[in-house]
Amino acid sequence: MNGYKRLQAVLKGEWPDKRPIILHNFMMAAKEAGYTMKQYREDPAATADSHILALEKYDLDGILLDIDTALLASAIGVPTDYPEDSPARCHQPLINDLEEINELEPIDISKSERIQKTLEAARILKKYCGNELFLRGNLDQAPFSLASMVRAPATWMIDIVMDPANSCNLLDYCLDICQQFMRLMAAENVHMLSNGDSPAGPEMVSPDMFRTFALPYEKKLVELSHELGLPYMNHICGNTELILEDMPKSGLDAIELDYKTDIHKIHDYYKDSIVLSGTIDPSGVLAYGSPKDVEEKALELLELYEDSPRFIMNAGCAMPPETPEENIYKLVEVTRNY
Repeated sequence: MNGYKRLQAVLKGEWPDKRPIILHNFMMAAKEAGYTMKQYREDPAATADSHILALEKYDLDGILLDIDTALLASAIGVPTDYPEDSPARCHQPLINDLEEINELEPIDISKSERIQKTLEAARILKKYCGNELFLRGNLDQAPFSLASMVRAPATWMIDIVMDPANSCNLLDYCLDICQQFMRLMAAENVHMLSNGDSPAGPEMVSPDMFRTFALPYEKKLVELSHELGLPYMNHICGNTELILEDMPKSGLDAIELDYKTDIHKIHDYYKDSIVLSGTIDPSGVLAYGSPKDVEEKALELLELYEDSPRFIMNAGCAMPPETPEENIYKLVEVTRNY
């Protein structure tokens, strides 16, 4: 099987010849390719080159195209910083009063230079991958997360308690932005769509708030992805144990979770229905652990999932740029030889 076929098999609940490996490695990939984060995010050729070099170096099954966590926010006007050697980051809210959402004009994000550069990178990567290697087009933030950037995270947490009606208006606005990007990315013929919704997790809001303000919008993203003919993955950081039973209600095909959630509980909930991508600690194990640490954690996951094909070896979140190559070589070696 090639990488594309391995991932397709796993998504169908079928056994691949080997466990697939796709890494959340955009920062590491850029550094190893000799690019600053500024060059990576501003030059589609540099973006694509970074991922292709990493894929070939480590013999991966596919690519996770990710730019930063401020892509959609910047496209709609949220003030954003662009450091030379770090990913872009939002530094202040777009609106200072929640009722201002009713005054925001509709935005066509295809006019955003950053969005167009991301799509060009996807175009280059799809030409390279064809149907031999798997390409996951990450769409940055889901509606709840994007709303937290429009308002600033702490303010947004107060908004959903104090003014749920206008909070839903903001979520509707953000949903439209997310769905625009889905259609644009799908048009580049990627093999999967995904979003991140980490501020919606239990480390930030209660399970009831997740079910009320995040899950219904995640469900609409999944529905559109399926209408576009593509499988869908969502990512939530932190300990998601309290919403493990809720997350599949969106209809998603796969989920990316990190090391803080009990892997045994993830397995028990999802092994027969949802593909897991993860969950190795990107910092404590991959970046700052030893090859032996990597081997132990990889084997723990592989042994647990012996009864299910629904598993993709990956870090649980974005890998630091300083991750040593010997740890990635060990991760690939253990996974390939298991």
